[in-house]
Amino acid sequence: MVARELAMTGRIAILFLLLAVASGTDDSADFDQPSISRRSFPKGFVFGSASAAYQYEGGATEGGRGPSIWDTFTHQHPERIADKANGDVADDSYHLYKEDVHLLKDMGMDAYRFSISWTRILPNGTWKGGVNREGVEYYNNLINELLLRGVQPYVTIFHWDSPQALEDQYGGFLNPQIITDYKYFAKVCFKMFGDRVKHWITFNEPNNFCSDSYAIGRLAPGRCSSWDEGKCSSGDSGTEPYTVCHHILLAHAATVRLYKMKYQAVQKGEIGITVVSTWYVPFSDSKSDNDAAKRAIDFNLGWFMDPLTKGDYPQSMIRLVKNRLPRFTKKQSQLLKGSFDFIGINYYTSNYAIDSPTSNDTRESYNTDNRANLTGESC
Repeated sequence: MVARELAMTGRIAILFLLLAVASGTDDSADFDQPSISRRSFPKGFVFGSASAAYQYEGGATEGGRGPSIWDTFTHQHPERIADKANGDVADDSYHLYKEDVHLLKDMGMDAYRFSISWTRILPNGTWKGGVNREGVEYYNNLINELLLRGVQPYVTIFHWDSPQALEDQYGGFLNPQIITDYKYFAKVCFKMFGDRVKHWITFNEPNNFCSDSYAIGRLAPGRCSSWDEGKCSSGDSGTEPYTVCHHILLAHAATVRLYKMKYQAVQKGEIGITVVSTWYVPFSDSKSDNDAAKRAIDFNLGWFMDPLTKGDYPQSMIRLVKNRLPRFTKKQSQLLKGSFDFIGINYYTSNYAIDSPTSNDTRESYNTDNRANLTGESC
């Protein structure tokens, strides 16, 4: 395949093994392994490919699209991106979506998961700027082409590209106003595309968005404490990741409630969220390392899974983060608990966890709050 067919830009997910299975090939035989096929998977198993709008679409200045935080980040800090690239053109799916859908069908995909660019629908991020009809037309064309080819659309409403206008106006996800503006954006998506889209994902990997964007600073908008890993010019690694994830959880819950109350019965779709988690294994058999592994899981997977299933953060987070961790009201907790039809989990790798006792360092950061040193190296 040529590079574009593989479309391995950034975090675009294509599972090569599943591609081989879906297309009926038996590449596994080259590795002297038992052959597998679709029959190896349960009935109804969905084979698909996925992309993110900023990493894939291109057309950054076309069709009335407004700038996102990723436009700003890649142009102001090209040194932080491999090959100093940006998403102005990317894989050019904005123009070549029919070819992309044709490739998906040829590979035997059942589904295509893509995200909707917030600023392609609402250039200024809110209803005040009006709905961009050219943006709506683009996604209508993409969805219709997918369905024509027998590929089901799975739509991610937010994949990290929040509007720069809202970042400038009130700090984006650092401000609770984002809950209202995100819900309105989702409402427009439900109204415009919900008659054909039956699988909605409110947020993709929000725990990574909070940590990598606001504690490490390696992703847009590139915020962290000046002394922390990313040495950012602005931010607070000890508070902002928790604030951002708190607002994301509340925006998710409010949006799920909106969909279930006004759209689900008629549109007959389902809605959920996709989180990401590394798994953590104790570095040794000691109780301290076992406890460290549990804390590491709490501060990653539990950060979202506990509020979604229990209505509150993990006890280890509450105990260690203290007043830097926002708390839910009773009403918010009730709204959060069970706010999903499904939960997706992205998994990439595992790490060892080693207990890291509290030091005399008074500097606070999400990166160290779990009191665990994480490594991929064994002894």
